[in-house]
Amino acid sequence: MDYSAHHGTCHTHSVETRHRKFTDSSRMKIVDRYLLRNMFLGFVAAAALLLPLFSALDLVNELDDVKQGGYRLIQAVEVVMMTLPRRIVELGPFIALLGGIAALGQLAQTQELSVLRAAGISATRISMTTLLAGLILAGLIGMIDEFAASPLQQKALQIRTQAIALTDKDSPKDDSIWARKSNYYARIDRLSANHIPTHLEIFGFDENKQLKEYIYAEYADIQSGKSWLLHDVRVKKQNGSEETSEHFDELPWQSIFPETRLNEVNFPPESFSSQQLYRYIKFLHETGQPSAQYSVALWQKVGTPILALAMILFAVPFAFSQVRSTGLGAKLSLGAMLGLLVYMTNNIIASLGILFKINPVLVGTLPAIIMFGIAMLAVTRFDTGKY
Repeated sequence: MDYSAHHGTCHTHSVETRHRKFTDSSRMKIVDRYLLRNMFLGFVAAAALLLPLFSALDLVNELDDVKQGGYRLIQAVEVVMMTLPRRIVELGPFIALLGGIAALGQLAQTQELSVLRAAGISATRISMTTLLAGLILAGLIGMIDEFAASPLQQKALQIRTQAIALTDKDSPKDDSIWARKSNYYARIDRLSANHIPTHLEIFGFDENKQLKEYIYAEYADIQSGKSWLLHDVRVKKQNGSEETSEHFDELPWQSIFPETRLNEVNFPPESFSSQQLYRYIKFLHETGQPSAQYSVALWQKVGTPILALAMILFAVPFAFSQVRSTGLGAKLSLGAMLGLLVYMTNNIIASLGILFKINPVLVGTLPAIIMFGIAMLAVTRFDTGKY
């Protein structure tokens, strides 16, 4: 009888323990869903505030180039709209920080965070939920960058460049494209409206850096891969003191330009997708050309999502600090200042990294990793509860 009573008591205790764990798990799922919902509402609110503001500034900047008969107002508006995904990517860390502060700050103002802390849920546990929201946001930023921002920005740059060219035909602007491989250099003066290379020059040098061959072609047809067909070609060769000159209607040529659309070559590195950057960096390495600017841009694409995670973690100490004495507006202002400081610092580090040839991996990711570490330390400072 004593054994049965003891067994019954243990069984009851086990059931109660499992029930309590199930209840705690269910409670945390509800809390997580509630926090995630508020976080994404904060992200949407931050994006709705920042994107129109920066788009308006972009439009004002575009208006400087609007001219009758060339770059029209409707095209300027189109360009700004097409670069909107790029703005989302660039402002991703800002959106994460301000959206997180807005969401958690509102919960702090209504004492809901205090209730969660009183229930034994730590700041670290809350930060893990905000970090989950940040991971989703970072994933969205990466997808927008790769599949929307890059192609749309490049299309916008094409529209802008072609429209401005209509009114700047006599301007001294240099649209030439250069390439190098071994002792050969090639230059395309410009691309036609159909992206056909025109006024192509090829320079060949000997081991003593003396010009040994010069080729000029009016235009070229890109046939497949590296195979080009030059048209209306003049070839000059220097052999000691003897110079020969020949003319060809057509001449096959193995191109030293990258196997990518030539109109992309003059685009700024930040407009490239990660795949385009990888291919172009590989080409630059193969041809012995500097690639620091493009390598930094590639690794910044890795660093930006990490920085967004860091910024969203900073929202936690902002929300928990001085809940009663500091209003939400003041916290958002401080958050905006922090975000601006981080943005400027990140750009300065990138420029210095290119200038002093610092490892692109460090330049692109280390600032974001450091900020993430600082944010984690800031979160643990407010972790007085346990879960």
